[in-house]
Amino acid sequence: MKYRLQSILFVFVAFMLGCNEYMIVGVLPDISHEFGNSLSQLGLLVTVFAFVYAISTPLITSLANRWRRHHVLLVLMIIFFIGNTWTALSHDYLSLLLSRILTATVAGAIISLVLVMANYVAPRNKRASLLSWVFAGFSIASVIGIPIGTVISTTFSWHDSFWMITVLTIIVFLALLWLVPRDTPQVKSSFAKQFTLFQDRRIITGVIFVITVCAADYSIYTYIRPMITNVMGFDNTWLNWLLFAQGIVFIIGNKFGGFVADHGGIRRLPTIYVIMTILYIALSPMLHFRWLGVVIIALLCVTFSCYGASTQLMFLDIAEHKYPQSLDLASSLNSIFANIGISLGSLSASLAVNFTGVANLGFVGAVYGLLTTILIFNLHRHYQSNN
Repeated sequence: MKYRLQSILFVFVAFMLGCNEYMIVGVLPDISHEFGNSLSQLGLLVTVFAFVYAISTPLITSLANRWRRHHVLLVLMIIFFIGNTWTALSHDYLSLLLSRILTATVAGAIISLVLVMANYVAPRNKRASLLSWVFAGFSIASVIGIPIGTVISTTFSWHDSFWMITVLTIIVFLALLWLVPRDTPQVKSSFAKQFTLFQDRRIITGVIFVITVCAADYSIYTYIRPMITNVMGFDNTWLNWLLFAQGIVFIIGNKFGGFVADHGGIRRLPTIYVIMTILYIALSPMLHFRWLGVVIIALLCVTFSCYGASTQLMFLDIAEHKYPQSLDLASSLNSIFANIGISLGSLSASLAVNFTGVANLGFVGAVYGLLTTILIFNLHRHYQSNN
């Protein structure tokens, strides 16, 4: 019973973090209206959040190795609460930017610690399933959090959207006090020694692969709201339903990713990312046939989210067998490099939208898709030869 409650809580933590990270995409037009900044400038909020997330996560995760995980997790949750509440209170661009930086500083370390704990509490045969559900927590944030946040923002204020997350944070913190595991084993080591993990070629190829997948994702996701309304011609009512449906598809993709992790893992991914690249090439021409565009975006959402469980298990397995002192750092690699990819993809989209417009962002994604395909074939070859 306790394992089931812990599993639900771990998914809920991911949901809370996903709401905080992704909700900004749905409320950017409302922030632009209040602050008077352009959408292109406000799109940098996504880029900066992801960049800070990626830089701070390995540092905090490695430094925190000397203290007990559950103590560190609770302290980071308090800092997250402060950062998100600051966002809700922000009334100018600088304040909003600084609050997002504070939140990004701890968000990655929180999910990394949760993933390590999930890896230990889950029975061996259920690890892939639980990890895929934790990753699905971010997609559930898309299904429920982003549409609700967008509705709250358009009905009341975007500030109220972030107040909703503050309430969620309090609930999660109280649940963690009760259920967080206190006995997960730790191998303590020096700060520098934990980074020996990056001597492994499979790790390097794997993290670059994660970067390119997420850069492809955010080459369109950063501007998904204007793509749906301005390019595809749907009104705000349809926007909320389509964002909801998109989140459902992300959950399906994450669970399919768990199935893939249990049935071949890395060796099954090359075919998926060949398909993703083809879909990206087709996206821009098909946006003008709006329901066909919806179908292509839905299929892209599945391919985006397939990698998580397979790469997470690969990183953890490599660390357990060769770099046990780096296990906490290994658990954070997906989230660290996903956010580098998000930062790269959102920056690419912010630059490209000024030259080609929102309708042609699919071609930016296709470039990242081609790189992703090359990398996953390479990773498959090297990972299989060492197993």
